[in-house]
Amino acid sequence: MRDTINAALKVATKAQDKRRVSTLRMVSAAIKDRDIAARGTGKGEASDAELLDLLAKMIKQREESQKIYADAGRAELAAQEREEIAIIREFLPAQLFGADIDKAVADAVAEAGAMSVKDMGKVMAVLKARYAGQMDFGKAGALVKAKLG
Repeated sequence: MRDTINAALKVATKAQDKRRVSTLRMVSAAIKDRDIAARGTGKGEASDAELLDLLAKMIKQREESQKIYADAGRAELAAQEREEIAIIREFLPAQLFGADIDKAVADAVAEAGAMSVKDMGKVMAVLKARYAGQMDFGKAGALVKAKLG
């Protein structure tokens, strides 16, 4: 993952794509911050699954910012956030939507043997292990709760 991002940064730098360069530098800096924080707790570098979580979190932050900018009438800043989201999404696996999320939730509930909302943590752990970076876990959590509730 790190190598892919660094290679994309080099290509963007050579192409003088300022938005892409700044976004990829920001992603690279966030990864380095995550590694430094992990080192402080005695762990090594962040795994690819942790990096996928980090990228998903960055996208969520930008989506929130984009909505705030759009509501405030700042179209140029909202467009900038959308561009950053598109660039970051390139490094995530294909996202699951609709019926695919429903099927993933049903499979995870069956695998975890969940019977009630008390087992929601087990189901979410299965989903996060299997589908890291591929779905919005906030929406998946709501589906799990509805299925178990």
